[in-house]
Amino acid sequence: MGLTVTQIAAGVALAHARMATLEQELNAADSRLGDGDTGGMLRRVLDLMAEQRMDGIDDVGVSLGILAKAAAAATGSSLGTLLATGLLTMSKRTKGRAEIPWSELAPLLEQARDAVMARGGAKLGDKTVVDALDAVSSALAGAGDQAAIRARAVAACDEALVRFRNEPCRMGRARMYADKSIGMDDPGMLAFARLIESICRRGA
Repeated sequence: MGLTVTQIAAGVALAHARMATLEQELNAADSRLGDGDTGGMLRRVLDLMAEQRMDGIDDVGVSLGILAKAAAAATGSSLGTLLATGLLTMSKRTKGRAEIPWSELAPLLEQARDAVMARGGAKLGDKTVVDALDAVSSALAGAGDQAAIRARAVAACDEALVRFRNEPCRMGRARMYADKSIGMDDPGMLAFARLIESICRRGA
């Protein structure tokens, strides 16, 4: 079995539950390079996502579209807008399908990455959430089962955090503290990594 609406809803529930402890960690990370609200913003986004009812929906694209709209409604922040953009891109590519083979996840994430880059203006190497998304999409290439997807996604996020930690931030508010950002995790990249870990390591 591939990716279904049931699994998407379960992933949202896991990410939502993770925010109980992640919110303050992300706010602290963001306070060193920005305005300290990344955790609170993501909590609002996931609160609204978790409220969306998926009962009776079996179209993967429709479910992702519902989540994209929820993300856009919950915040006008740059990171929230990029999240909505990525979800909407994947929604358009999966409309009318009840199941997406795991082997298609990598190209779907590549399309989401490209849409996020076009919307936000970040380039690969700028030390943003785009780099984490790129690391995961690259790592999943050729993976055809769920266990491999989970293991590769978590490892790719961990490696991306380590690889970029000693690089300066070159995009967003954090770019104004480029020198200070060396040795720190980008808050958006950190959020992506923590949520991927929560979904992949705890999912059924």
